Amino acid sequence: MAYETLFTATQLGSLSIPNRVIMAPLTRARTPDSVPGKMQEAYYGQRAGAGLIISEATNISPTARGYVYTPGIWTDEQEAGWKNVVDAVHAKGGRMALQLWHVGRVSHEMVQPNGQQPVAPSALKGEGAQCFVEFEDGTAGQHPTSTPRALETDELPGIVEDYRQAAERAKRAGFDMVEVHAANAYLLNQFLATGTNQRTDQYGGSLENRARFPLEVVDAVIDVYGADRVGIRMTPFIELFGLTDDEPEAMAFYMADQLSKRGLAYLHLNEPNWAGGDIQFPAGFRKQMRERFSGSLMYCGNYDADHAETRIRENTTDTVAFGRPYIANPDLPERFRVNAPLSEPDHETFYGGDEKGYTDYPFMDNGYDRIQ
Repeated sequence: MAYETLFTATQLGSLSIPNRVIMAPLTRARTPDSVPGKMQEAYYGQRAGAGLIISEATNISPTARGYVYTPGIWTDEQEAGWKNVVDAVHAKGGRMALQLWHVGRVSHEMVQPNGQQPVAPSALKGEGAQCFVEFEDGTAGQHPTSTPRALETDELPGIVEDYRQAAERAKRAGFDMVEVHAANAYLLNQFLATGTNQRTDQYGGSLENRARFPLEVVDAVIDVYGADRVGIRMTPFIELFGLTDDEPEAMAFYMADQLSKRGLAYLHLNEPNWAGGDIQFPAGFRKQMRERFSGSLMYCGNYDADHAETRIRENTTDTVAFGRPYIANPDLPERFRVNAPLSEPDHETFYGGDEKGYTDYPFMDNGYDRIQ
């Protein structure tokens, strides 16, 4: 068997997983009414061989949205849709986490309820940032984001409660874990970074203050699931949607310390070169994160099986999340296990559409599970 270390069992908090090949969260924009349906049941069910499936980013509230056709977890109908998805994954022996998402300033009035202004830590528009909207003619596409308004201090507990309620719904739907999305220049990342957080209240300025709101969100989710079933995704050093940060390493270390104190199950780090750029973690960063964070470490970003195996063997990570390879290879772990060639994904069908480029990629035996 190729890549033996990838196929050893491990723990994510209190959850036992059979292998270390994680399915990364992948926005696919195939829920026009924001409710997961039969396509999602088939898509995630096909990929149940992952050690853990992390769902596509899922909006915690109507005001958390920045992209049309993405799923939510704030209504009974959405909760029921996700329960059917989780049931499909569990029926095939899989495990699944829901990623909880608020985009913050990466949005536009066209996506917000009643055309209201998006919210953010500070009223700063992301340079070059795009969101995904539906136009008056019914077509959808990228559109520059709006200038957000700064959240009032007394509004923040309400957003924390949105996260708590989303976690409650995820738990009722049967998700094994939840992952707090504090990455990729979205709301919680905007609070952490110096360039997007220019607040002068207790949520801005120092490392401790900028981390306060994300940690309040984590604490609310822990109250629902327990720390041993909660993960978080972060992207220190990333350059995306105009986000800048003068203290990315210091904040990453501070967050690792704080999350360790809470006993969080895992810390998922999306690498800064995930989109193919040349940004790298500083020398010694991985070693420091291993020393500071007491839970499981997960890395994601342009990995292949060789690279993943090396990282796990050198003990800089416990698991590796794969994104684009999972789009075209529903049986990715099995392909790794026997060192089989991988199918290439069709970039034209990444976002939006129907079953094409979603549930019709073949397994190694050239068959696939059709939507019932």
